[in-house]
Amino acid sequence: MLFRVSFEIFAVARAEDVMEERDFYDEKQETRKATLNCPHCHQSAEYDLGWFVRTKKRQLPGRGDERDRAKFAKARSYMVRRDDLVACKNLRCRKRFEVSGVQSVAFLDEQVPSEPRRQ
Repeated sequence: MLFRVSFEIFAVARAEDVMEERDFYDEKQETRKATLNCPHCHQSAEYDLGWFVRTKKRQLPGRGDERDRAKFAKARSYMVRRDDLVACKNLRCRKRFEVSGVQSVAFLDEQVPSEPRRQ
């Protein structure tokens, strides 16, 4: 019994040291417009799609080890589409359809601000 209690304490302490992917990113929700065609009525319209935008933090939190630093160096900012279904905007149709033709994951280009070009 004494051995089991000490093992559980060790397991809890070890679980706190492990870094997860969400520790590398700041997450916010955003909406972007996309033009989609309803497969039922074939009408084209512009829809607001929800996205989770995960931007890479400037630096790794202090508790990371070598593996975490290697993962953080390879990490990139990206977006994940939140909405899979949308309702047709045609008042006569109004059927729900699956979003296709729009990527579900998109990597963001990290652009370093540069000086304006002189001509």
